[in-house]
Formats: sequence, C-alpha cells, structure tokens
Amino acid sequence: MTLSLFSQFSPVLRAFGDRQTLDGLVLRELTLGVDGPVSCVYAPFDHTPASARLAIVGIAPGRVQAENALRAAGAALRAGKPAPEAARIAKLTGSFSGAQTRANLVAMLDAIGLATLFGLKTCADLFDPSRELVHFTSALRYPVFVNGANYNGTPNMVRTKFLLRMIETHLAAEAVALPDTLWLPLGPKPAAALQHLIRLGALPAARVLDGMPHPSGLNGERIAAFLGRLDPARASVKTNVAKLMLARVGLADRVSSLSA
Repeated sequence: MTLSLFSQFSPVLRAFGDRQTLDGLVLRELTLGVDGPVSCVYAPFDHTPASARLAIVGIAPGRVQAENALRAAGAALRAGKPAPEAARIAKLTGSFSGAQTRANLVAMLDAIGLATLFGLKTCADLFDPSRELVHFTSALRYPVFVNGANYNGTPNMVRTKFLLRMIETHLAAEAVALPDTLWLPLGPKPAAALQHLIRLGALPAARVLDGMPHPSGLNGERIAAFLGRLDPARASVKTNVAKLMLARVGLADRVSSLSA
C-alpha cells in the first residue's frame, strides 16, 4: 500500500472536522484533476489489505462516502494514529456498509459457494473488520464528480482518458498487489474496468466473478431472481429471470472449479 497521496494531503485531512463537508476551499485543496465537467478529488481510500480474499468493486466513491472517510482520517490523525492506521480506519469507515445491501450480498455470495471455498459457515464472516478478508474498492479509487454531481458511469470510464488513467494506475496496482484475491464487480461499469485490466494482463480472467446483480435494496427483484426465489410468472418485464438464474449457475460452477 502506497500512502504518498495520504501523506501529501495529511494537513488537510487532519483539519477536516466532524461536521465538515466536502466543498469550498477544502474541495479545491483536495482536487486531483479536472477535465471539462469531470473532476477527481482525493479522499483516503488508499488502504489495500494484503489479507483480502475477495475484492468488491463499485464504480466510484460518492460524496457521502468521501466525507465519512475524510472525517475518520481527520479524527485518527488528531488522535495521534500513524498514517497507515489512520488510512485503514478511514477506508473501513468510508466503505459501503448498509445493512440491507450487505445482507443481499452475503446471500448471493453464499448461493454461489464462496463460503465453502473460503472454509466459512457463511460469507457474513468475511466482513469482520479485524480480519480484513474483504477489500472494498472502486473502478475509480477516488471520488469523481460530473458538473458537481456524483459520477454514475457517464462518460464511459474506459473510453475517457482522464478516467481510464485512474483504472490503469490505481486499480491495476491493487490487482497486482492482490494476485490471489477474487474480484467481484458490482454491475457492468466496474466489470468493464476489470475486463480492461484483463486485456492489459494485470488481472487473470479466472479471478473475476462477473454476472451478479448489484446488492442494493433497490434491486430486490433481480436479487430474488438470481437466488431462485422469484416466480418467473410474477417478474416484471425489466427482470430476465432465466438469465439471472443461469448467471448464478455459471458463477457457482466457476467457484467450484477454483476449489477443485
């Protein structure tokens, strides 16, 4: 784990208070780059645990995640924590942890056999922060904004040089640092970033588990279809039940082959 940016911005992090927000002068001080309407801002998401057996990849940290991580880093530094520990605390605080999202994710991970592969009773055990068996990351490690709003996948990160550079530097470095970790993209945008790393030779295709629905509570119908809990006759036209069930079978076969 390199903490060069954490060290560079440590004075700003140390001053970031419990009620402070990411705007004004602080936003400008933390800006890493701007390309037209697209801007990238530093937030302490650098920590990459060597113990991780699973990497969960989202699109990019949002403003709320960034502010939570910045506040945690500031509090840790003011408490005298060394940079590596402050970075670890910030990362664990800022990473997604919604109860429903995590419950959905655990159910799907268990359904494809990851608990068995990892020798666990349930993948809920992966989320013990003291063990750091999960690496929460994003295709774009640091927060990206488009016209001030959270980046949602547009413009295409693989076709936009400003964003592609982040994939080929930060995300690629994480892939190299975790050669035995399984990588789980949450949706097609992060999957495209991982496929780009596969083409570059930075990540083995066999380590990527693609095809699982996003675990958000807003995605309940597709999750139920993936888990085989949805009667196809009751599905909306937006949910391809057969495709999702086949995705589960395919992922389960992939996981089974890893344990063979």
